[in-house]
Amino acid sequence: MDKYFKRALPYPSLRSVITAGLGAFLAIAALSLLTAHANLLLLIAPFGASCVLLFSVPQSPLSQPANVVGGHLLATAISLGLNTVLPETWWALALAVGLAIAVMAALRLTHPPAGADPLVVFAADPGLSFLLFPVLAGAVALVAIAALFHRLAGHEYPLKHS
Repeated sequence: MDKYFKRALPYPSLRSVITAGLGAFLAIAALSLLTAHANLLLLIAPFGASCVLLFSVPQSPLSQPANVVGGHLLATAISLGLNTVLPETWWALALAVGLAIAVMAALRLTHPPAGADPLVVFAADPGLSFLLFPVLAGAVALVAIAALFHRLAGHEYPLKHS
């Protein structure tokens, strides 16, 4: 039973804890302010989870720009399509989540927070423009904020692939 409660992550430094929280705060604050004052919808709940990856484990393959933007775009596009042709039932929602995850995996664009995008799409029933605002614009903004933040903090992000 102990193996279920053992933590695989190493103890973080105080600096990394503060950096993670501050980065997430600044990213969500920026998107919130733009949403409120520039009349641009840039926020969806899964972006909070994206901030966990972007600022707490920026070196993870799941945190890289292609995964963040691509994962959210794929999951949302699949969900928008299924939401238009399928009835609003438990199995349609489950199919949307499963298919989104499978396509992200197949295309090597897995971003776990994007697995929640189908839940947002089926709950809100948005139009096709939802793919651009908030999903594409918000995901790109999050990646840009993370890149700037990590550069200023002296961290490598995005990772350089060799």
